[in-house]
Order: sequence, then structure tokens, then C-alpha cells
Amino acid sequence: MRRMLLEVLISYTGGVETEILKREASPAMRLLNDLLNLHDGFDDEGWMKECKRQMVNTFPREDPFSILVPAGFDIDKHEAPLRLSLEADDVLLRVDFVREVDALLQEVLCEQSEVQDAEGLDPKSVASRLKQQEKQQTIRLVEALLDLAVYLKW
Repeated sequence: MRRMLLEVLISYTGGVETEILKREASPAMRLLNDLLNLHDGFDDEGWMKECKRQMVNTFPREDPFSILVPAGFDIDKHEAPLRLSLEADDVLLRVDFVREVDALLQEVLCEQSEVQDAEGLDPKSVASRLKQQEKQQTIRLVEALLDLAVYLKW
């Protein structure tokens, strides 16, 4: 399973296989995949803004008041709506996202250090170098998302 997620990270293009992996993936990996798919390859600043917006909408607030007082709490009546237990199971905490993406990134970086650069101008070597460049670009995007999640402000 972990191996398949690595491949999704490295090559985040569409397809049937990606959809199957997406359904089996954890909420953190699904969010990572969705955020990577937002990137058009050109507008990094706009992409980061959209990623921040999605993270703010996905992760529950972490300020002291929102942790101690449930959403929808009426201070005057001291009442709050009950949340369904299914809703609580679906919540993705920022710390879980950071932890899981960081572990995946460390695994990918470890694999990258073992890969040797192909030399020569034959088609296979050129294709290998292009694939390595694509992997490096994806790794940089994931690192940027990880930094954004770590320093996210609401």
C-alpha cells in the first residue's frame, strides 16, 4: 500500500489506477493528492493561496477557544448542537497531515538518494533524467505544502 502511495506522489496524473489508490489512501494522502492536482505548473503563488484556502477549510481550528468550546456553542444558553460520531471520524487534523506527509517525504527522499543519475544522450537516459527532474519538482511541491501546513494561520 505504501509503495503505491509513493507512486501516486511521484506521478500525480489522472487515471483509473490513481482513482483506486485514492479510495484506499488515508485522508492525509487524499488531501495531498488533491492539492498536488491543483498545481498547473505555472502559477505557484496562486496555487499556494488555493492550497492554504483548502487547508483552512479542511483542518479544524486549533486556537484555544475552539478546542475548549465546540462549534456552534451558544454562550448565553450554554448549549451546543450534538455532532454525529461519523463526522468526528472523518476529521483530518493538521498534525496528522504533517506527520504522514513528512514520513512519506522522508521515504521518498531516502529512495531518491539511492537513485543514480543516468548519463548519455540515448533515449533511455534522457527519459530517465526527465523522470528524475519531474520527481524533484514533485518533491519540492510536497515540501512547500508541508511548510504551508506547519505554519498555517487561520
